[in-house]
Amino acid sequence: MFRAVSVLRATLLIGALAVLAACAAKDPLDSAPEPLGDFRLGYTIVVADNAKLVPPSRSATAEEWQAALKQALERRFSRYEGDRLYHFGINVDGYALAVPGVPVVAAPKSALVLSANLWDDAAKKKLNAEAEQLTIFEGMSGETVVGSGLTRTKEQQMQVLAANAAWRIERWLVENREAWFGYDPAAEVPTEAAAPVGEVTATALD
Repeated sequence: MFRAVSVLRATLLIGALAVLAACAAKDPLDSAPEPLGDFRLGYTIVVADNAKLVPPSRSATAEEWQAALKQALERRFSRYEGDRLYHFGINVDGYALAVPGVPVVAAPKSALVLSANLWDDAAKKKLNAEAEQLTIFEGMSGETVVGSGLTRTKEQQMQVLAANAAWRIERWLVENREAWFGYDPAAEVPTEAAAPVGEVTATALD
C-alpha cells in the first residue's frame, strides 16, 4: 500500500508532462471493441475501503469509488459477448482529486492507483499471478490544462478517471488475450485501438 502511494506521489510530479501526449477529444466507446476471444463479463468487485488520499486532494468515499469504477467497467466490458465468464477484482490503492490551484503553474492533476485481478469463472482460478497495478491520469484537455479542480466537479473527475481505468484494463486484457481467452489472431482482424478516455468530457460519460 505504501508503495502504491509513493508511486502516485512520484507520478503526480510528472503528470503535467505525461498527459501532454494525450490527444483528440472523443469517446472511445464509439469505436468497435478489440476482440477478446471468449471473454464475457461476469462479476465486477471493487474494494476501496483502504484507499489512501494523497494531498492536496478532494475526498471521496469508498462507496463513491466503487460506484464510479463499477459503472465504467460494466459500460466498457458489457460490449463483449464471448462464451466464457470472467470476473474483475479491483482494489483502489490511492488517489488524488485535483483541488483548485494556481492555473498552469501549480494546477494539480488528478490521478488514481489501483490493482486489478481477473478470475476465470469456469476454472475457478485467478488468471494473473500478481495483481496488475495501474496509475491512471485524467489526461489533457481544454478543461484540465489549468487544473481540473477549477473546471470539473469531484464527480466528473472520478468519472473520467474511472473511464480511463476501464480503458487501461481493457488494454491489459488485450495484451494477454491469446493466453487467457483463446483468442486466435489468424481468425480475426483486430480493430484499431481506441484512444484513452482522458480526453473525454464528463457529459460523454453520462
